[in-house]
Amino acid sequence: VTADEGILHASGRGVPPVTKDYCTIYNSNWISLPKSLDNATFMTLENLTSTVLCSPTEAPSALMKDKAVVVLRGNCTFLEKARIAQNSGAKMLLIASKTRLSPLSDNKTDFENVTLPVALIRYNDIVDMQLTLGNEVNVTLYSPPLPEFDCSMVVIFVIAVFTVALGGYWSGVAELENLKAIASPGQRETRRKKEENVTFTTVTVILFVVICCVMLVLLYFFYKWLVYVIISVFCLASAMSLYNCLAALIGEIPFGQCRIACCNKNIEVRLIFLAVFCIAAAVVWAVFRNEDRWAWILQDILGVAFCLNFIKTLKMPNFKSCVILLGLLLLYDVFFVFITPFITKNGASIMVEVAAGPFGNSEKLPVVIRVPRLEYSASTLCDMPFSLLGFGDIIVPG
Repeated sequence: VTADEGILHASGRGVPPVTKDYCTIYNSNWISLPKSLDNATFMTLENLTSTVLCSPTEAPSALMKDKAVVVLRGNCTFLEKARIAQNSGAKMLLIASKTRLSPLSDNKTDFENVTLPVALIRYNDIVDMQLTLGNEVNVTLYSPPLPEFDCSMVVIFVIAVFTVALGGYWSGVAELENLKAIASPGQRETRRKKEENVTFTTVTVILFVVICCVMLVLLYFFYKWLVYVIISVFCLASAMSLYNCLAALIGEIPFGQCRIACCNKNIEVRLIFLAVFCIAAAVVWAVFRNEDRWAWILQDILGVAFCLNFIKTLKMPNFKSCVILLGLLLLYDVFFVFITPFITKNGASIMVEVAAGPFGNSEKLPVVIRVPRLEYSASTLCDMPFSLLGFGDIIVPG
């Protein structure tokens, strides 16, 4: 059995008509869909989600003749539904599922006499279609080919390489300043106060990987609660990181250095405004994080700042620590990606399940760089509208 992703293109009856696309799953062994809208045929949609269409008596033929029919998924097979719909004159059968979209499976030979397209669609999408387009809707099915190359990966690549290069440069400059401070007794004490680096010893490396393992397992079992903890930690850490990155740039500008006295300290006014700006950026992202049109830009800026600050702050004292860290991370990745599917009840990889977010949970972990996919396809609509790169894939090489 093979399952393919298709697009249901729905159009309202308004002027100008409002259109919207929805994800569908179909079996290419049973039917072949047009590759573009130019070759697709539109038909009126008849909403019969009040029935599962497991019996010919459940819906009169007059409602289905020459129409696209959507019914609810029930206990009978797809083949039974398809035969009833075809005998009633329907031209397309959509089966609305309230659970995860799964492959359409039945014996191929049993479908030899079924000619109408059969596809699975989310029930929530049917509800959204009525709210967005109204009760009178025309629909068609098509499946555009997958693009040969995902151009958004070029943007991801540039962001990642830029972050690693800049983080390495910043770390090198900080190290050079440390060496100069060591050579100058007068600056040694001042430099020690500014030093905020964290050194990874062998014990720290092992502890770090153990914490990663425990956190990943906890997220797998308690995702819907812990995801908000991760979001809160990301907001705090990214705001501090953005402040450190911008403060380093502002420190090179010889203007606006006026100070005010506060808590027995003299603080530059420009740094106060900078702190307010960074906190505001993190708060705005937290409020609008699910706004796909532009929130990804703010998330990427905060994410790049987080990675830069992490690369600059973290110090590997020797080659031994690097080998231990990379070796343990290799085992960590292999186990949680490839071994855990043999352990979990649903056969899912713990790493993939946590990274993508469990089904039905709209909140996603913010520990990734996101760039919208530039080529439109069914895969973009159904699975991943964004190309993703985890922060770890930037920080570890950095």
